[in-house]
Amino acid sequence: MPTDPADPRVLVAILLLLALAAAAALAYRNRTRRRLRRLGERGDRLRMALWATGEHYWEYDVASQALHLLLLEPGADHLSDVTREQDVRLERLVHPDDREAVERAIQDCVDGRTRSVVVEARVNIDGQEPFWTRARGRVVRRDPHGRPLRLAGTARDVSRSRQAERERRIAAQVLHSMDEAVSVVDASFNFISVNRAFTRITGYPAEEAIGRGAGMLDSDQHDASFYRHMRETLQRQGHWKGEMWQQRKDGEEFLCRLVCSAVTGGAEGEAQYVTVLTDVTRQKRAEQELLYLANFDTLTNLPNRSMLSEKLSRAIVRARRQDGRIALLFLDLDRFKDVNDSLGHAAGDRILRAAAKRLQQTLGAQHTVARLGGDEFTVVLEDLESPDQAERTARELIMAFEAPLQIDGGQEIAISPSIGISLYPEHGQVPTELIKRADTAMYQAKAAGRRTFMRYDDAMDVATRTRATLSGALRKVLDRGELRLAYQPRMSLADSRITGVEALLRWSSDEHGEVPPADFIPLAEESGLILEIGEWVLREACLMLGRWQQHGMDKGLSVSVNVSALQLQRGDFPQVVRQVLEDTGLAPGSLELELTESVLMANAEQTAARLQAFRDIGVPLAIDDFGTGYSSLAYLKRLPLTAIKVDKAFVDDVSTDPDDAAITSTIITMAHSLGLKVVAEGVETEAQVRFLRSRGCDEIQGFWVAPPMDGHACLAFIRSWEPRRALATGAAP
Repeated sequence: MPTDPADPRVLVAILLLLALAAAAALAYRNRTRRRLRRLGERGDRLRMALWATGEHYWEYDVASQALHLLLLEPGADHLSDVTREQDVRLERLVHPDDREAVERAIQDCVDGRTRSVVVEARVNIDGQEPFWTRARGRVVRRDPHGRPLRLAGTARDVSRSRQAERERRIAAQVLHSMDEAVSVVDASFNFISVNRAFTRITGYPAEEAIGRGAGMLDSDQHDASFYRHMRETLQRQGHWKGEMWQQRKDGEEFLCRLVCSAVTGGAEGEAQYVTVLTDVTRQKRAEQELLYLANFDTLTNLPNRSMLSEKLSRAIVRARRQDGRIALLFLDLDRFKDVNDSLGHAAGDRILRAAAKRLQQTLGAQHTVARLGGDEFTVVLEDLESPDQAERTARELIMAFEAPLQIDGGQEIAISPSIGISLYPEHGQVPTELIKRADTAMYQAKAAGRRTFMRYDDAMDVATRTRATLSGALRKVLDRGELRLAYQPRMSLADSRITGVEALLRWSSDEHGEVPPADFIPLAEESGLILEIGEWVLREACLMLGRWQQHGMDKGLSVSVNVSALQLQRGDFPQVVRQVLEDTGLAPGSLELELTESVLMANAEQTAARLQAFRDIGVPLAIDDFGTGYSSLAYLKRLPLTAIKVDKAFVDDVSTDPDDAAITSTIITMAHSLGLKVVAEGVETEAQVRFLRSRGCDEIQGFWVAPPMDGHACLAFIRSWEPRRALATGAAP
């Protein structure tokens, strides 16, 4: 039966349904509001989280390739100020150089090759300077078929962290490429980290060093208290630097420069120490070598001029304080340049080393011996009681060189020193003055005949200036024609005949008058002019004898010419002699070459070979001034000599001094046993003639026979000589 709409029950039901619908609608609205409120709260919390962490939110629409950015400003004061939304195309946002990498990372995620997007790129927002960001995200929405529609994620500004990482990598690279060993130790001084240079310098690889104590490098050069004090100072002050010895893994010790500094970085703020170690062993060795080179002569290991000046300065200070006296001896080896040129520089160096050793052996360690350079040496004598003590020392040094120097291979070299002496305070108050005046005295000793010593006096300065003036004038003598020859006859004691003459060089200067040979010949030798002058003498003497022979002089008459060491060492001198003989037409036997004993014995073996070249030509050879040097009979026998000339020093007193008489008699006997002719020089008295004749001397030369004369006077003298009268009366006409 149909219900009546007016039925109250229907009305109630409708009202109930309406109430239920209204309640349902209200509940739905409340739930929606609560959901929206929760979503809003979640959004706020998300924004707050992003703001707090410095992250930005991004969404990427796959279809449109558009980016929606939710940008937050970490520096804002309120959350309401931090949000800024922006839509932008990918190609406008990302730096061109990084765009490909970003697109590839997104596509890999869209294609399923990766589960998420992780990429770093430079971005440009609102025209600002590009900055580096690190973006992370993943697919957040797919279509019903599972294809990605939207990606979302966060991005963070990593410019500072990238810069810090870059700096860290650079620092690490620098650390590993450093030449210095860098290590980090903990508070207990156990290694935490080491670089490659540490391994190279110490020999310990990182895996062996880390965890071990720094004491593994300690050296026995320092005791334990040294290292303990160093580490306590480092702990107390936070830094330590200095030089110390350390020990490598193989036990070798090395000197290093260490710089240690405390840093924080350990657990709970525990101190750590960074150590920079530099191996300075080679540097120190090089510094010592440089110091040695600056103060010592590398050839002889003696102090050099610089060290001499320092030592002499100190000696002067001590002497001034104690009112004492100092002597400076300046030594120069006689004719060293000739020997050096003859034997070569290598042999010259060996001679200098041998001479230095001889000086040290003679003087002992209590005196300073120095080498100034070349063949010049100095000796500093302190605490002198009197000037005579310096002269005694000089005499001892000269005597020490009487024995030949032994150089490599047992070769003997005869050489002597000339010595000059200056005294403090008499001759100078500073080193330069003493050296200069000792040098001046040394040159005077050379001028006095070499192999002697001279003490400085003020007159020597005048002599030095005169010597310098003479040296300058000597260079012009040949051009000016100021040289001439004098001839002194030689007589045979057997039949009183004149057998020859000796050519003696004379210098008549327009500026200086007659200059003694003893003054200018040493200058000519030192300057090298003796080569040119010597050849002039040789040619002039041969020309003179040739003219005499053209005037009827007996062709058995010979002329003797003195030869210097420099001429003998000249490689082509035999050829020069040969050429002069050919040019003048003189027979080789008519020329005799005289060489001093010191020149012959400087290097007897090499001299013998050179002298043989003259004997091959046919030129006789005589040793001049015999007895004044230190000839070895063994060498003398091997030299191709024909005559010996006994020095005037022995002849002078043969009639009154038993020693000179015995020496002269021995020389004559020895020479005859070697098949050599004997000529006595400087014969001036009848008693000398009788003695020499009784001892079998072959010839004599001196004022008893005749003084040196010019060529015309000598020719006249020889022509007027009457051998029978001289033989009968025992006197020269």
